[in-house]
Amino acid sequence: MLTVNSYFDDNVKSIAFQGEQLPATVGVISQGNYTFDTGKNEVLTIVSGSLNVQLPETKEWVTYVAGESFEIAAKKQFHVSTTIDTAYLCTYSD
Repeated sequence: MLTVNSYFDDNVKSIAFQGEQLPATVGVISQGNYTFDTGKNEVLTIVSGSLNVQLPETKEWVTYVAGESFEIAAKKQFHVSTTIDTAYLCTYSD
């Protein structure tokens, strides 16, 4: 079953599904700055576009482009910024 999620006044949309091995979402982040909280461990892969990311407990911003991934531990907060619409795939684990 697919679940559609919308965040930040419809500027971030995702579709949740059960992947072959892990639960996942695929979505798009519109231009802007956003702060996300994690409930589980996440691996986020950029599919199209680019995303500037400030990972938990760091001051440094890193840019990820299509084909690149980053990980965020459960129960953490991270910040993202983008100047172009960016598509992603995110998998979740305990």
